[in-house]
Amino acid sequence: MIDLPVSGRFAQDRFSFRHSSDLPGAISAFEDAVAGFAGHLSSTGPAVQRALQADPDLVAAIALKGFSAVTMARAELSEDARKSLEQAQSAMARRGLASPGERTLVQALSLAVAGNLSAAAARLDVQIEAAPRDLLSIKLSHSLHFMRGEVAEMRAVTGHALEAWSPKLPGYGYLLGMHAFGLEESGAYEEAEEFARAAVLNEPGDAWGLNALGHVFDMQGRALEGAALLSGAKSVWSGCNNFRFHVAWHLALFLHAGGHTDAALALYDSDIRPQSTDDFRDVANAASFLWRMRQEGIAVGRRWEELLPIAERRRRDTSLVFASLHYLLALIANGALAAARDLVEALGSQAMTGHGDQARLAAEIGYPLAKAIFATTGHDPAQRIDAAFLATLLPGIGGSNAQRDVFVRTLALIAVESGDAAAAADVLALRRRLRRDDRFVGLVTGTGRAPHQAHALFV
Repeated sequence: MIDLPVSGRFAQDRFSFRHSSDLPGAISAFEDAVAGFAGHLSSTGPAVQRALQADPDLVAAIALKGFSAVTMARAELSEDARKSLEQAQSAMARRGLASPGERTLVQALSLAVAGNLSAAAARLDVQIEAAPRDLLSIKLSHSLHFMRGEVAEMRAVTGHALEAWSPKLPGYGYLLGMHAFGLEESGAYEEAEEFARAAVLNEPGDAWGLNALGHVFDMQGRALEGAALLSGAKSVWSGCNNFRFHVAWHLALFLHAGGHTDAALALYDSDIRPQSTDDFRDVANAASFLWRMRQEGIAVGRRWEELLPIAERRRRDTSLVFASLHYLLALIANGALAAARDLVEALGSQAMTGHGDQARLAAEIGYPLAKAIFATTGHDPAQRIDAAFLATLLPGIGGSNAQRDVFVRTLALIAVESGDAAAAADVLALRRRLRRDDRFVGLVTGTGRAPHQAHALFV
């Protein structure tokens, strides 16, 4: 890290980040970028570009580009992230001065580029301790902790920051929404609902706060309320970047839970998967929705086919275990078993020879879970697994409780298929700690619908 002075005059933007730049046009554009980043808006990228056009050495804008490349979790974007890191370091060197926030962003980006997302988030957390009104650092920290499934850290950071905020400060609603999400993920549903409602009241365009409230409804089995909430707020989330596909995913699950499966499938076509994108988050929405339908014996037509070429291209890209596991679902559902085997083996190689957070995660949960899921095809059966133990490890893959539920469900069914009723009961007990029983529980226990042969749920 370049040793630069941190004392001097810095320009502070309206979200409390201090810049070494003295160009108002650059800072104003970057404020728009931060607002877009916090609100998951499609305007974020163009705002970053405007900021860099006004000041090519605006460190925070360069770093935000680098973090965007990291969080997209594609092997081919690792070089873009590395270049952004080098550009940010060079920009600081040319300027000869760096604010504490700029230094922190570059240090955190360096860690993230090296594959250490947890350490990157922890470095940002140190900055937030000193500057608790720095919305950019808070949102970046929240995003990285989310990718690592670090709920306690998410909640602690926003809880600490709230002590220094007031409703009059720009971005307050976004902070409330982040805190609501951390509360929801830790099971504090009543408090989460309170903060989420306050978030969308303070910042009506806060799709993340809206999402947090939707998560509360999902965990509490309030499907009708959830469907009404998200249907009524479509004008908010339809203006988001690809996050709009994720909110639509929630809405489709609410519709399905309420018995409106045809409407849920129609929403899949119109709002979850209206275009064939290669973003792992979009693929995860699609694959996890269709896999749930598959588990319940619901025909989805040819919808799986569109995901096949994407999953095949990504079968050896283990940048993010969460993503790889969803690609695996798409490959298996399409009957592409050779490609699925390649993916499992890639996770095994990552576990043995990789580096950073994802290598450790692949060894702990990614590779064992992938082998267990692949074994449901009847090819290369895995050794007997402890389904309940794997379920306890799932938070490490990142994402939310709602997103990971597809794997909890799968582990429960694997236990059923193996004849291990005790393990199935343990997995369901773990699931009940997070969410109210739904008709899936009846499917597993045989009380919710016509009897099935367990293996039929996997073919």
